[in-house]
Amino acid sequence: MCGIAGFCNHIGDWKNDIEKMKTHMNDRGPNADGTWTNEDDSVVLGHKRLSIMDLSENGAQPMLSHSGRLVISYNGEIYNAPEVKARLIADKKVSTFKSTCDTEVLIEAIEAYGMEAALKMCKGMFAIAVYDRESKVLSLARDRVGEKPLYYGFAGRIFAFASDIGCFREISDFNNPINSEVLDIYFENGYIPAPYTIYKDVYKLEAGKILTINAPFKYFNPLETGDGSLSKYGYEIRTYWSMMDAAKKGQDNPFKGSFEEASAELERLLKESIKGQMVADVPVGAFLSAGIDSSTIVSLMQSLDHGKVKSFTIGMDEKGYNEATYAAEIAKHLGTEHTELYITESDAKNVIPKLANMFGEPYADSSQIPTYLVSKMTRDHVTVSLSGDGGDELFCGYTSYESISRIWGKMGNVPYPVRKAVSAALLASPASKKDIIRIKSALLAARTPADLHRIELNTDPLTDRIAITNSKLAYKPMQIPKGFMNEVNHEVMLLDMLMYHPDDILVKVDRTSMAVSLESRVPMLDRDVVEFAWTLPIEYLRDEKVGKKVLRDVLYRYVPKEMMDRPKKGFSIPIDKWLKEKELQNWAESLIDRDTLREQGYLDEEIVWKIWDDFKYRGIWRIQIWYILMFQAWLEDIKKK
Repeated sequence: MCGIAGFCNHIGDWKNDIEKMKTHMNDRGPNADGTWTNEDDSVVLGHKRLSIMDLSENGAQPMLSHSGRLVISYNGEIYNAPEVKARLIADKKVSTFKSTCDTEVLIEAIEAYGMEAALKMCKGMFAIAVYDRESKVLSLARDRVGEKPLYYGFAGRIFAFASDIGCFREISDFNNPINSEVLDIYFENGYIPAPYTIYKDVYKLEAGKILTINAPFKYFNPLETGDGSLSKYGYEIRTYWSMMDAAKKGQDNPFKGSFEEASAELERLLKESIKGQMVADVPVGAFLSAGIDSSTIVSLMQSLDHGKVKSFTIGMDEKGYNEATYAAEIAKHLGTEHTELYITESDAKNVIPKLANMFGEPYADSSQIPTYLVSKMTRDHVTVSLSGDGGDELFCGYTSYESISRIWGKMGNVPYPVRKAVSAALLASPASKKDIIRIKSALLAARTPADLHRIELNTDPLTDRIAITNSKLAYKPMQIPKGFMNEVNHEVMLLDMLMYHPDDILVKVDRTSMAVSLESRVPMLDRDVVEFAWTLPIEYLRDEKVGKKVLRDVLYRYVPKEMMDRPKKGFSIPIDKWLKEKELQNWAESLIDRDTLREQGYLDEEIVWKIWDDFKYRGIWRIQIWYILMFQAWLEDIKKK
């Protein structure tokens, strides 16, 4: 795990800027760093290394291919590097390798087969920058699901890229304004989805895509020019793997075997994924909550390990938020070497000031706090940790999926124009003052189950009024064509895998683990596991209101069912309770000071204080309170730079 950064067309003190960008990523790569530049310094690649495979200098980056034609700066892991390496040797592309690291395998595969073909054969998580010294073309690529971050864009005439968006602020020419057009979508979700970022002219490279830009690396706006073309715009963005295509193909070619056969195949695929992800030249462990997902991962790890898997859990004395005792029972049953740490309310609150800098742009999933704390504790013992993320989205685990399926079953057969007209009439009537009427009226306007899911998460009319700039026409939400999927649950799962999972869950996992120099790996996001999951019919995933049916069946081979049959508390903290206490209330009110809000000019002070007073005096909790505070805390953080 590492951090990458670089730029083209820098005409000032480029050495100072690349060093500052690398320093900004010290936590991502504390073991070593390097810089490469071409003959005229027009292309600069930087790297910060967290040594995982081949800890010697042979794995140092940026790395040149054997021929010297390509140079790479890369963040991630290629889990099937041995197989790719064997193919390179068999195809007589490479005779010998100087290291045992996957970076060398990756750069040689790209030179031998081309970027797209090489990435299609690789299984892993990655963000890659490769410069072709002959063609003078720079290529950026991101893994299939979006585990590893990659930002790109312009600071004046400089084209730049980095693992951390905060690196852009280290470039001397960077003075890009805040992109106020994304604020509405931020206040709906608590994160900014790809390809957008908080800054104008800076973007997230979307999962499964390759961006190619050639000299002289001129300015472009991918939102205005579409995917572009090298001949017309000097850049192009192409897809080498698509979650939508994988989901569609899976649903159109469903698994034909029995439930028992599906469970056996899932177990086999997960074991293969975990086996590859347990390989490292440093200590490896796993997060363990009392949930289905992490328990399945740890169970399969222990079945593959001749020793004891190291498992880690944090607990809280806060009633209703502690699962550590259940996790300890599971660990004891499995025979893992288990470590648990009970954190205090003070421990959790002390994380809050670190969050803005940790994430680099506004991000407000409050489970970021316990995720950071468990990562910090885990890093004291291992350098790599496996997690159970992805289980809910791939195997229909969220309870909201069942409710959306049920609601759509009642309203989906009514023609959309009729529902839209009724919705508009009800929302305009006095009856909409009642929350239940307003919510049901809003849901009627959904075109598709995916729309229903989106609307269900945003039925509060105040949400769209927090930001002064109304950006509904500027932001283009993720769309799933009507009838694209064969079944309601799968359509909503697909929406989450396209947006919520990569832009919320995986952001949280990456940033919190990297803040403590811990590499986090996610076995359920293995290409073969993901593609298999989309082939499973809904009856293999959900049994009435209980989801993850087939995943549970795998787990119950290792952990007794009765040990897992208890309500899931979730990896969350009582932010609403804490904000009622004087210390955090004072902190919150200092961030939303009316004069400050007016001076900044981004948020409507009356709406912000309406939301805050509703909470403070009437006990009405809206999650947007945390979204507002994290946005304001981010503004305060960048003001210090």
